[in-house]
Amino acid sequence: MNLFDLSGKTAVIIGGNSTLGGSMALALAGHGAKVAIVGRNQEKSEQVQESIAAIGGEAKTFQADATKREDLEQVLQDVIAWSGSADILMNCPGKNSATPFFDISMEEWDSIMEVNLKSVVLACQVFGKYMVERGEGGSIINISSVSSDPPLSRVFTYSASKAAVNNITQNLAREFAPSRVRVNAIIPGFFPAEQNRKILSPERIESIMRHTPMNRFGEAAELQGAAVYLASEKASSFVTGTVLRVDGGFGAMTI
Repeated sequence: MNLFDLSGKTAVIIGGNSTLGGSMALALAGHGAKVAIVGRNQEKSEQVQESIAAIGGEAKTFQADATKREDLEQVLQDVIAWSGSADILMNCPGKNSATPFFDISMEEWDSIMEVNLKSVVLACQVFGKYMVERGEGGSIINISSVSSDPPLSRVFTYSASKAAVNNITQNLAREFAPSRVRVNAIIPGFFPAEQNRKILSPERIESIMRHTPMNRFGEAAELQGAAVYLASEKASSFVTGTVLRVDGGFGAMTI
């Protein structure tokens, strides 16, 4: 169990009030980390905070717009004032749309790219710089998607944004490695969270199941092990630049 002990660590989870983010926040807290829940919706953040308190964990909410550098810089200052450090960063905000390609407006494109990519880049700049300059290592975990490689049909902007997340993850892994800051990504399979329910028609679900060897959707709790593993300095000390699939075998299928 010592491999997965996060005692003395502080995890900052951007989008930690979402279905998947909240589940992973609960897991990190359950293994001893203090958890900073960052999101725009304060009510949802407080619900996650209460769930963490119920298992004896420690968490605090921080209201912020992750697409704004000044908000993230303020969160960093506030987290350090609260806990003394920021050792783990998890980026899991997400926005999706099933707009047909010829109908995608640049406003929609920019909006999705801001949430899915710009927020990741900004958070890695703000918190990554802190970790690199501090010189005590750290772990950054970006949440990607099965749509990143190869892309999924119907979600053009989302797929492009998540492919870029994979790329920036590997680029930063190389860049930050001399400072012992590890950068990895998790690719969740199909977890029917709020943002993707609107594109899950019966026909779409049938197609997904045909390409998922385990023949079911994932449960949010099934991402917890991957999150704790990548967050742990002991368990994944030589792991960086990897994209870890938790997808029920979806990525192993072709036809």
